[in-house]
Amino acid sequence: MKILITGGAGFIGSHIANYYNEEGHEVFVLDNLASGYRENISFIDEAHFFNVDVCDKEKVETLVKTHQFNVVIHLAAVVSVVDTVNDPIYSNKVNIDATLNMLEVNRQYNTQLKKFIFASSAAVYGNDPQLPKNTQSLVQPESPYAIQKYAGEQYTKMYHHLYDLPTTALRFFNVYGPKQDPNSPYSGVISIMKRQFDNDASFTFYGDGEQTRDFVYIKDLVNAITRVVENEATHGQVLNVGTGNKTSVKDIFNAFEKSYHKSLAHQFEPARKGDVRHSVADITPLKEIGYTPQYTINSGLEEYLNS
Repeated sequence: MKILITGGAGFIGSHIANYYNEEGHEVFVLDNLASGYRENISFIDEAHFFNVDVCDKEKVETLVKTHQFNVVIHLAAVVSVVDTVNDPIYSNKVNIDATLNMLEVNRQYNTQLKKFIFASSAAVYGNDPQLPKNTQSLVQPESPYAIQKYAGEQYTKMYHHLYDLPTTALRFFNVYGPKQDPNSPYSGVISIMKRQFDNDASFTFYGDGEQTRDFVYIKDLVNAITRVVENEATHGQVLNVGTGNKTSVKDIFNAFEKSYHKSLAHQFEPARKGDVRHSVADITPLKEIGYTPQYTINSGLEEYLNS
């Protein structure tokens, strides 16, 4: 298959690219390297790497017309909640307008498309107290980022129902693993914690540390994506990608202390605006197409810390 991954030089995209590359598929990456790194995808040659801004409509259109991708995995985005709060106009352009354009150029010019996947986020749920989160749950976006992801996934869903484009939107929960940049404003708490433990630097809890997340190891996320790509029954759906288990930030910190055989200085700051208190995914629809998480939080952390 010919596979285009937008944002493919980032943490998640580079793992997806590596998987499909090793499986023998022809992988193309579009990334302007605003938050990704070329070295993350050193296995992608220059002929398959496009240093292009996803907002550049003409270049995106030309690429789709020329290459007729079988699969498009659209990850490119302003991925920092803080950045979307500081500049909602620009992030709207990237996270909504560019997504709509990507859908439209594939509708108009790609005759070979078998699957279009849009990366959404568990952030769309906001602070709705219902757990676990399922795609019928109340949506309460708490930030421009969450609103933009919700709009993107709804466009993605609509393009299947209106135009019969083979699309699926995936709400990623808290993904972690190798190559996650701890200096990125998007970076998850686990990679930041690892950096602090590696450098004997104190760690800051925002809130009381009892907030919970559904931490999903990158290899499980890639596994979920590959199953959705191969499954036509997921066309037009919005699905959660997580583990179905919740873990508190304090529990992660304690696991790090055990793994590193040391305690680390830490302090508590007020919870940040827009931060969600509790989150865990209902992954029943994914399980129905054969997805089972292979990593517990402990086995995932062990592999990550030894990578």
